[in-house]
Amino acid sequence: MTSSNKSPLVRCAGPVSRRGFMNIGLTGFATLSLPGLLRLRAENATKPQKEKTAVIMVWLIGGLSHIDTYDPKPDASSGYRGPFKVIPTNVPGTHITELLPLHAKIADKFTLIRSMSHRAGGHPAGHLRMLSGDSDERDKTAPRYPDWMCVSNYLRSKQAGRTSPLPNYVAINPIEGGYAGPAYLGNAYSAFSITDDPSRPNFQVPNIGLASPSESRRLSDRTALRQNLDTLERSFDKEGELGALDQFESQAVTLLTNPKTRDAFDLGKEDDRTRDRYGRNRWGQQLLLARRLVESGVEIIHSNLDGAICGTAGNNWDDHAVNAHVFNGLRYRCWAYDQAVTALIEDIHARGLAKRVMVVVTGEFGRTPKISYDRSTGAHPASGAAGTLQPGRDHWPRVFSNLWAGGGIPGGGVIGASDKRGEDPLERPCSPGDFLATLYNHLGIDWEHTAINDLTGRPTRIVDGGAPIAELFS
Repeated sequence: MTSSNKSPLVRCAGPVSRRGFMNIGLTGFATLSLPGLLRLRAENATKPQKEKTAVIMVWLIGGLSHIDTYDPKPDASSGYRGPFKVIPTNVPGTHITELLPLHAKIADKFTLIRSMSHRAGGHPAGHLRMLSGDSDERDKTAPRYPDWMCVSNYLRSKQAGRTSPLPNYVAINPIEGGYAGPAYLGNAYSAFSITDDPSRPNFQVPNIGLASPSESRRLSDRTALRQNLDTLERSFDKEGELGALDQFESQAVTLLTNPKTRDAFDLGKEDDRTRDRYGRNRWGQQLLLARRLVESGVEIIHSNLDGAICGTAGNNWDDHAVNAHVFNGLRYRCWAYDQAVTALIEDIHARGLAKRVMVVVTGEFGRTPKISYDRSTGAHPASGAAGTLQPGRDHWPRVFSNLWAGGGIPGGGVIGASDKRGEDPLERPCSPGDFLATLYNHLGIDWEHTAINDLTGRPTRIVDGGAPIAELFS
């Protein structure tokens, strides 16, 4: 491998030398006639440019119970299967639970993976395993490796041809708590974060748009002046950090001064029927905003579904019995989840985005197939009366489910299977490496050969073990 002093990006060298490559190229051109050259030029001129791809990751922090949603086990014993009925979908042979009736109507538009698996059982470790590929199963307070969103932002920002005034990477209700982040890439490649609730009538995104053209001009003048004054510091910037900060600052200025940016974040421009279809709640409007942003040119979006809609102690999907009654909690929130996710999937198909935009819905792991019990505090909407014994499900990374749609995925499929009680993969186990390689591959990133230098200068591969999940596209 070779590396540059100005960039942490490292690529594996090919077997052909520069001189050899030039010789091959010149020999090839020498065999072409003038008509042949003109024909090739005409053909290349008429070829459409490859469309920029995008990913929307819908994150279920805490971990979705696979048995109670996408991978029901009706023949398991009562200590495992849960109370929810199994319903057919519009794909013959594919069944899910009654909590997701809208999913059942559009199963031909998504594919389920029922055999995702890893061994990191804590929330921090599970997040870092899925989002950055960190194989260490111990919990940490901060990421050791950058997550795939920051890596994609870093790599895509270096590609030519991007014209959108919006950021590459937006987090709508970001994942917090040290579970994700840029690590050694630096904060310049973090997300543009939206923390406010998009369903609020007075929802606003800070730092988007200025009141007048004169304010925009003054801001641009101040930025140019500052960059001219720090020439001395730049002479000592051997790692190129100021260049990254320039890019970060330029993005911030563009968000303030470009008139198109305010429109992209303005949900008021959507008709009432569309907003109602997604759901007039935080989750629905988060995913509607995600769709608006990918249409406007944002390439990487994650949207974390947590908060009061969950009805539990942690306001998330962490359905331990001590936090709430797991089955009441799922009933409390799954109507909003079912509505928002299916609206997003239907919308990307209806609006011609289903090839360009990939949607993936997952959490860091699943929940235990075996039901546990604990005393309720009675303190939360989905809790039983204080002191009563209530059911829960604990952390379970050994097998869980996630949903994939768009991105050229035909839909209607089920990949892999868990065993009869939903405890371990039975067929086609998929790893976090496979998960990451699939996302990078859709974004046009060379997941197989790309490495990035860490803080010690050591090249670190962005995917260590794994490959794109080919069955998604078959």
